[in-house]
Amino acid sequence: MSQDTFELQLQEMVHGGNALGRHAGRPIFVPYAIPGERIRARLTDDRQRYAFAEGVTLLEAAPERVIPRCPHFGPGRCGGCHFQHIDYAAQTRFKRDVVIDQLKRIGGFKNPVVQPTIPSPDAWAYRSHATFHVSDTGDLCYVATDNESLIAIEECHIIRPELLDLFYDLSFEDMPDLDRVRLQAGSERGDLMVTISTKSDDAPELEVNLPVSVNFLLSDNEPVNLIGASHVNYTVRGRTFRITAGGFFQVNLPQAGKLVELVLERLDLRGDESVLDLYAGVGLFTAFIAERAALVTSVESYPPAVTDADENLSDLDNIDLIEGAVESVLPDLEGPFDAAVLDPPRSGLDAAALDALAAHAPRAIVYVSCEPSTLARDAKRLAGKGYRLVDTQPVDMFPQTYHIECVAHFVRTAP
Repeated sequence: MSQDTFELQLQEMVHGGNALGRHAGRPIFVPYAIPGERIRARLTDDRQRYAFAEGVTLLEAAPERVIPRCPHFGPGRCGGCHFQHIDYAAQTRFKRDVVIDQLKRIGGFKNPVVQPTIPSPDAWAYRSHATFHVSDTGDLCYVATDNESLIAIEECHIIRPELLDLFYDLSFEDMPDLDRVRLQAGSERGDLMVTISTKSDDAPELEVNLPVSVNFLLSDNEPVNLIGASHVNYTVRGRTFRITAGGFFQVNLPQAGKLVELVLERLDLRGDESVLDLYAGVGLFTAFIAERAALVTSVESYPPAVTDADENLSDLDNIDLIEGAVESVLPDLEGPFDAAVLDPPRSGLDAAALDALAAHAPRAIVYVSCEPSTLARDAKRLAGKGYRLVDTQPVDMFPQTYHIECVAHFVRTAP
């Protein structure tokens, strides 16, 4: 790759954490840069029509630039954070800009209504769980910025303090088969869990002198309890949710409560509705919807999550809990359904699931997304099925990173 440098003015933030500038008529994407900055850059990956570059010299800094807290942050280092060099208020502004851009470019919406990003109450120390890779020497690592190599971590500023304390107390020097370690802290003090996986799928021999639960995760994501409890408990809006090892739950608990609030506002239930909750997990949205609707049909494919949901929702008798893939279950469900809530994985809504959902024709759809690009894609598909995108509300679930959570509201306009 050429060592020649060139001057570049950064113009906007794009999805993936890069700032965008233009040189010789083509887009240049630069990490760790900020719109409004002027830099000298060097190409690192030339794709002909566009290219990626690295900043060599900062010629003019943006007023939003700040000193990163973590020594692991930066080019060639830890890939867990992307925005520590940006003032937090600016991070939320840039995230809204990215959502607008994705809805325009991918979704084809000319003037999408995107609300200002709701900031996290805590811009640091917010994560209630984190997964580490284990090096050959037993170090807990994050994946580096090249998305391949591992970087041993000595400190982390985005996980909760009790997880950081646990991180320092753990040692895996004599466990060469260890692959990954997930640390979780529940809502109650002392509710700590370590979930491990190995390269061979064989459970290791353990000596534990810490007040933690330990679980083993097989390669098919089946959990095996080794020590203590098989789950942790998270409290959101006064309700406690059990999450078995290997299960999914939002990392930022205050913002999880905000998601529930936004979903309920957009559903605007009167008490007599039948509501679908798809990709329902352990029942976070189902629990609060059931308090305001006549019936909630909850669909989830991961068996331990369904078991957790059955426990978490045991005090409610207006819930139909179904285990299975949404695209398989949805076509056979008997409606009508007045509204639907979706919280799919990063890959978005399966095309068959979207077709089946549209066939049920709920009057309102509330789509919770952790990936703006697939949200935009699915929004375009829903528009083609007779749905209007009312608004999109970004929620900063992941400060210091480029990741964006959104709540999108659709209403049916076609007969």
